[in-house]
Amino acid sequence: MATRRAKRASTRTSTDGRRSKKRSTRRYGEAASKKVGRALHEAKKGSLRSGRSKKKVTSRKQAIAIGLSEARRRGAKVPARKRSK
Repeated sequence: MATRRAKRASTRTSTDGRRSKKRSTRRYGEAASKKVGRALHEAKKGSLRSGRSKKKVTSRKQAIAIGLSEARRRGAKVPARKRSK
């Protein structure tokens, strides 16, 4: 039976020899990136539709926004939308 290796927290060594944990600076999670990729793929294929009117999405930016919106609804790690002042 194969044994599993324990995953270690990634560490780095500074110039003075001390070790510290590497901080993750990723703003978007993996699930969000998959949703955006899926939306871009659908937009390129021509099957991505938007809003109540169900108009076909032609803009790349709009496809990304739809993907992020779906990811937020699913609870993925995505920053909140920027609100107007």
